[in-house]
Amino acid sequence: MDVRVRYAPSPTGLQHIGGVRTALFNYFFARAQGGKFILRIEDTDQERYSDEALDDLYETLAWLGITWDEGPIVGGPNGPYVQSERFALYKEYAEKLVADGKAYYCYCTPERLDAVRAEQQAAKSEQQGYDRHCRNLRAEERAEYEKQGIVPVIRLKVPTEGKTTFHDILMGDITRKNRDVSPDPVLLKSDGFPTYHLANVIDDHLMGITHIMRAQEWIPSGPLHIILYEAFGWEPPAYCHLPMVMGKDGQKLSKRHGSTAVRDFREQGYLSEALLNYVSLVGWSYDGEREFFTREELEELFTLEKINKAPGVFDYKKLDWFNGQYIRQKSDEELLALLLPYLLKAGFVTEPIDGETREKLLLLTASAKERLKVLSDIVPLSRFLFEEPVWDDISLFAAKGVGLDVATEALERADEVLKAGLASGTEITVIEDQLSALAGEMGVKVGAVFMPIRVALTASTVSLPLFDSIRLLGEERSLGRIERALAILKSEVR
Repeated sequence: MDVRVRYAPSPTGLQHIGGVRTALFNYFFARAQGGKFILRIEDTDQERYSDEALDDLYETLAWLGITWDEGPIVGGPNGPYVQSERFALYKEYAEKLVADGKAYYCYCTPERLDAVRAEQQAAKSEQQGYDRHCRNLRAEERAEYEKQGIVPVIRLKVPTEGKTTFHDILMGDITRKNRDVSPDPVLLKSDGFPTYHLANVIDDHLMGITHIMRAQEWIPSGPLHIILYEAFGWEPPAYCHLPMVMGKDGQKLSKRHGSTAVRDFREQGYLSEALLNYVSLVGWSYDGEREFFTREELEELFTLEKINKAPGVFDYKKLDWFNGQYIRQKSDEELLALLLPYLLKAGFVTEPIDGETREKLLLLTASAKERLKVLSDIVPLSRFLFEEPVWDDISLFAAKGVGLDVATEALERADEVLKAGLASGTEITVIEDQLSALAGEMGVKVGAVFMPIRVALTASTVSLPLFDSIRLLGEERSLGRIERALAILKSEVR
């Protein structure tokens, strides 16, 4: 069998982690099997359709390096690949079902349907939903409705007896009583728009889709789709309903956990290769141990058998760790190219970048590399280089467990060590040893000496390595900041 899979998003919102995970699993399976990956745009929900969402889809897939073999832009033998351009097909096939006695015209008005629903709810009836009023209309009854100018919908004749079963590669056989399937759902609306179920089944068949990989939330639709395939006399594809993507609290991943839109992750400075690698492991595992994979490796190694049945957990901290690992694999030149847009946006530098500034930025990049979780971290880490510090909270000078008086003494004595050492060209390691010895003399932990220096230079308790900060600032600016900080501290302590 030549494998053909599809990713068929509805352009009504930004691409999110769950949707992208579905796209990746389909894409990797197709590549690993030497098959085809088809992109289809399911845009029948015109009220919620968004050009921005469609652009975001294309941008997200391009950013991840995911290409499609057939679909919008690239074309293919089974187009068009945008559902709003296929309405004539849906009408043709829906009317064929009517002609074959597998579907029927329904003339019920919205008012009648509302009244039926209200009666069912008031009576707490076991029968909920459409009451099949038009299922067996005589020809003269249909003619009477049409004389009134009522434009009908087309409904599927769902069997009222028996069961429908479909096989899922992960979950096994799934069976549902036909009486529990949505009663005679609408296939074609009165305005000619297809419903999701009709368009989905027709497109998957005509596009030769062999495997459908979609989220487990679509399992309830499985029996209905099988009934539709049987009504058309078509062989259904293989189903593989993917495990849910959960937050660490065991609830379905949503905005309450944090960002879920891929655009947000891009803007924060996650690398595409890190996000692709990590998301691919949410619900899939190669051997239970290996964690790092390139896109090319996943294109070779991905199999359906290694998808987990249990929900996958999206851990933001683990993603941060992954991203940090990928950042540290970059050369300083590569990383600077990625960091530069954030520095430009912050107004720290302007283009064109001259040679001296570039060398300074390369030093900054090398120093920051080990501390970056995301690219945007460079802004708070480097702010001290481009803006003068403002010490709004002087309590930051004092390390845990010591008072401001101790912090002031430590900074004053450290200032003397730094002045002497920097003036004489003493090795940095020697100056560090001298500052550590100072802590011993004062009977405090090393942090009690280094913290006030750090805060004096950067106005932050988290910064680049201390002597990297001094090197980037320069001796004069560094010592000047320490003097200013000391003046503020002394005025407060005394």
